[in-house]
Amino acid sequence: MYFLGIDFGTSGARSCVIDAEGTVIAEDSRDFGTLEEYERAGIWREALWDLVASLPPAIRTQLADIALDGTSGTVIACDEALDPRAPPLLYNDDRAVEEAALIARTATAGHPAAAVTSGLAKVLWLKKRLGLTGARLYVNQADWLSGLLTGRVGMTDYHNALKMGLDLDELKWPAWVEYLADVDYLPVPIAPGARLGTVSRPRARYLGVNPGCMVHAGTTDSIAAFLAAEVKQSGDAVTSLGSTLVLKLLSDTRVESVEHGVYSHWFGNRWLAGGASNAGGAVLRQFFDDRSLAALSEQIDPRVASPLDYLPLPRPGERFPVNDPQLSPRLSPRPADDAAFLHGLLESLGRIEAGGYGLLAELGASRLVRVETAGGGAKNPAWTRIRERLLGVPVRRANHAEAAYGAALLARDGLQRFASNPS
Repeated sequence: MYFLGIDFGTSGARSCVIDAEGTVIAEDSRDFGTLEEYERAGIWREALWDLVASLPPAIRTQLADIALDGTSGTVIACDEALDPRAPPLLYNDDRAVEEAALIARTATAGHPAAAVTSGLAKVLWLKKRLGLTGARLYVNQADWLSGLLTGRVGMTDYHNALKMGLDLDELKWPAWVEYLADVDYLPVPIAPGARLGTVSRPRARYLGVNPGCMVHAGTTDSIAAFLAAEVKQSGDAVTSLGSTLVLKLLSDTRVESVEHGVYSHWFGNRWLAGGASNAGGAVLRQFFDDRSLAALSEQIDPRVASPLDYLPLPRPGERFPVNDPQLSPRLSPRPADDAAFLHGLLESLGRIEAGGYGLLAELGASRLVRVETAGGGAKNPAWTRIRERLLGVPVRRANHAEAAYGAALLARDGLQRFASNPS
């Protein structure tokens, strides 16, 4: 038997197939390229079909379970046939300013759904503009993709549901979400890893997969990366260095602060505390390709602090450790030496990470003990050493640094992935 995890990130999708022992059997990826709004859903759907259909027949016919992850806060309005009724709104879309203000006045104090980039703010924005045009359900990216496999959509995992307004005490939609959004338009929250249903018969025939293959409720891309690292102790953290910078700390204490973009996710008997900055690898890509990044990084002495102080945002707006949709990037002065410029960017990204973990400690989360690193930035030794100097704790690359591996573990283990946590 084999278990398939698929990660839908900001710039592409990756698949990972493992066996019962967790050994990687196959991996693949698809790059989204530069997408116009109207192209997003179609490209995501095409990538999903392509990643599954491209698996060798011997794997497809023995697939036992599938789980997917998607970017948190990416929302799709769809009809009963799962066809989008408007372009999806991405995780960092900040147009729902009025809707976020309404949520802030109505929601439980400190709830992450009050952020301008929250899933619930996007739902309200879409509902106001779509009216009676056939949108019957507002779902997260992972919900929609899983629904394409099963042929139906109507459930969402607790992790993706948080930014739509999930009550973490009751694990259901609270009364204020019912008041604001009408929960008939929202998917039912269930635990990550719970069974959604088998791949639909038409889809199983089309893709050539085992018709008994079970699809599980997924998670967010950053939590999938956390699962991939397989950390187990409170105080252990995973930083995902992808297009954005995402921090997840395994904590005995739940912490939240809308002002700082801090929130905690359900994780069995403990919590995943953290936040997501808009800064990250996307900024590096504005100036350097992979070859240049590798060559210039070798010229950096990570023991020496860069005097350059940047705010490396790809465009105005930040979510964490300061939640300010108007915050402007600061990428000057730029030295003539490209290695010095890159050093300043990496150092500044490291300061954001260190500031984020420091903020979690101030809010009462478990003390940081060590950091595992996932995502493309985990491959950069100079960046790792810079971060270790700034964080003051051991920093290493996770044995499995891809979120797709975490999604595959979720497919294999289901709810048991969270059941072993101590009380």
